[in-house]
Amino acid sequence: MGLFNNLFKKQEENTESNTNQLNIAKHFTSENDFLEKFGALALEKQRNLYSVTGGLSWNVDMNKEEITFGDDLTFPMQVLGSFSHSSETWLWLWENKAGGYAESVMQQALLLKQYGEENNIELLSVGKFDAVQNDLHLIGMIATEMFNLSGYYLGNYGQGTMVVTIKDDAIDNSESEEFSRILTVFPELISTFEIQNHRNAFTNYLSQKGFELTPNGNEVKAEKDGNIINAVFNENDLLTSLNGNS
Repeated sequence: MGLFNNLFKKQEENTESNTNQLNIAKHFTSENDFLEKFGALALEKQRNLYSVTGGLSWNVDMNKEEITFGDDLTFPMQVLGSFSHSSETWLWLWENKAGGYAESVMQQALLLKQYGEENNIELLSVGKFDAVQNDLHLIGMIATEMFNLSGYYLGNYGQGTMVVTIKDDAIDNSESEEFSRILTVFPELISTFEIQNHRNAFTNYLSQKGFELTPNGNEVKAEKDGNIINAVFNENDLLTSLNGNS
């Protein structure tokens, strides 16, 4: 086994007990509410995950509840469900009665189902539904934030795409340039998803990143450690301009 594999294995015991617990401090009541509150943070984590796994082949072992990238990058995983390419439907793992999967590999999916039922969020509580690619990303992003995970992976196996989640400190601690990442991640978020209020999404994101925010009419200035990001919004709180300097 390679160095990374050994490192990841050592983390498994430490993370297993808390990755299947919902973060009760993070609450949302709709898909849009989630995207405005936590969407950018979840999307940002995917860049760390890609920096470690990007371009590598993948394989899952449902019995061991592990996903492997390349020859020696192995992570403990949870499986949320799968998307059928032929019927274009999403199926949560807990709804896949024919699969015979162990309940332990779907603990996060079951907790999200419970959360969806309690908060009337059909995306999380309806077992099977017509879906598009963005639904898979949204489901993965929700799990990432609600369980404090390192990210999610969409595994295309030909007939469908499965969504699995991953947690490892080595991924979380991947080096990144925060300033340039924000200027990339936020435009990607609002171009990928239909978000009602870009201003809310921006202020939530930057405040969670530790920036000091100064609103001035339709403009918001965010400052941290000498880095300044300026955002301008129209009368509908949609982003019209984003720039920064360090």
